[in-house]
Amino acid sequence: MNSFRHRRRLLVGLPALSLLFVAVSGCASTDDTPEVPVPKPDAKVTGLCRNLHELLPQKIDGLERNDPEPRSELTAAWGSPAIILRCGVAWPDAVLKKDSMPATVDGVEWIVEELKDGSQRMTTGSRLAYVEVTIPKDQVAQGGAGPLVDLAAPVKKAIPKGIAD
Repeated sequence: MNSFRHRRRLLVGLPALSLLFVAVSGCASTDDTPEVPVPKPDAKVTGLCRNLHELLPQKIDGLERNDPEPRSELTAAWGSPAIILRCGVAWPDAVLKKDSMPATVDGVEWIVEELKDGSQRMTTGSRLAYVEVTIPKDQVAQGGAGPLVDLAAPVKKAIPKGIAD
């Protein structure tokens, strides 16, 4: 009789264990979708960022679009590891650092910051909304500026020159 109860519990427990496994598996991310914090700019800047979002290419530097989570018109990504774009960020503190570098790519001014992990973060300057692009170290090693070339035209068209409030 004791053996019958043990089998019965085992038979009842297996479906529950299977459901638990399925639930946990469903929560695990198996794709390479990046996660990034979404900026929270004012309404004017958000409007400019939405304009930029409409103009962003499906590919930059040969990499396919792979938008981050949570989905937002203020963020975009390409490739894996992803090149991340965030629009509506604050003026970068990097501009005050001695090791930051200014760069102009196809008429768009950027502040370039080397990060500790070997990646680079570039933030536009002299635009009514600041756009931040983070390039992973693998892409930096391959030259790094390709994404900025592909993003220059959309940035110039969507976000006018000026000083953001």
